[in-house]
This record gives sequence, structure tokens and C-alpha cells, in this order.
Amino acid sequence: MSDAFKLRDAVAADVAQIVRFIRNLAQYEKLEDQVEVTEQLLADAMFGPRANLFGMIADVAGVAAGYALYFYNFSSFVGRRGLYLEDLYVDPGHRRHGLGKAMFQALARRAVDEGCGRFEWAVLNWNAPALKFYKSIGAVPLSEWQTQRLAGEALHKLANTAGAQ
Repeated sequence: MSDAFKLRDAVAADVAQIVRFIRNLAQYEKLEDQVEVTEQLLADAMFGPRANLFGMIADVAGVAAGYALYFYNFSSFVGRRGLYLEDLYVDPGHRRHGLGKAMFQALARRAVDEGCGRFEWAVLNWNAPALKFYKSIGAVPLSEWQTQRLAGEALHKLANTAGAQ
């Protein structure tokens, strides 16, 4: 494989491919049963009137070989927004050629250029190759923080009882 690749912002025509990548990522992470995304949901999130999700595509010889999805959050402590990486995935046949690192570098550059105070993401604790890579680029694990989640029935239950005290 040639090491030549191009990074570009995702466009609406990429949505179907990104959904395929998301399914491949979920399979790798053993989370296939949690994938609910559809092309329409993703298109709305990225290109609809209330779009708040952004994407990057890694092209190799004109073929999408990987993607990154990100959005902006805000740190009250830093007083600035941050860039949050939701997903980064490279097809197995295109790994170890620098695509993932190049996407991380491009996102870090974007965060700096846009005045973001942080660039963050989550990783599964068993994903040793990813953890090794993150350490190699200078990322620091936030062991004192624990991710919490409300979803499904628990989310609806809280939403329906909120305010009814």
C-alpha cells in the first residue's frame, strides 16, 4: 500500500461510509448490540439544521480508509471550549501507515487553531494498542475521573420524574 493519503472534512456523501465504519468499530469493540445509528440520524447530526457533529475522512487512493467524528464541549474551569473525539477508526488493511496519527495531529491542530483548551476522548480499558498509542503521543489518562452514563430506560425514567418532587 502506498503511504500517500489525504485527510479531508467529511461531506454529506460520506454518511453511508461513516455508518459502515461505525459498525466496524462497534464490532472491534464488541459493542455491536449498542449500535442504533442510521444514515438519517448521522446526516441530521452532521448536516442538519442543528448540526453539532463534525467528521474527518482519511482517503487512500480516493477510497475512504478511516474516519474521525468529533464535537465541541466546554470546560468551565478552563473557560474555553474543548474538542472531544467521539470516534476514530482506520480499516485494518490501512493500519500502521500513519493514518490514525495523522488524524490525531490534524484534530490537535484544529483544537489549537480554534483556541480550544482541551482535546479529549475515551478509550476502553482493554484496548492495549490504543492505550500504547495514546501514551506515545503524550496523552494522560484521567484516572481520577469516572465516566457516568444515563441511557435508555434510566434516562427516560429520570426525565419523566424530574421536577416532580
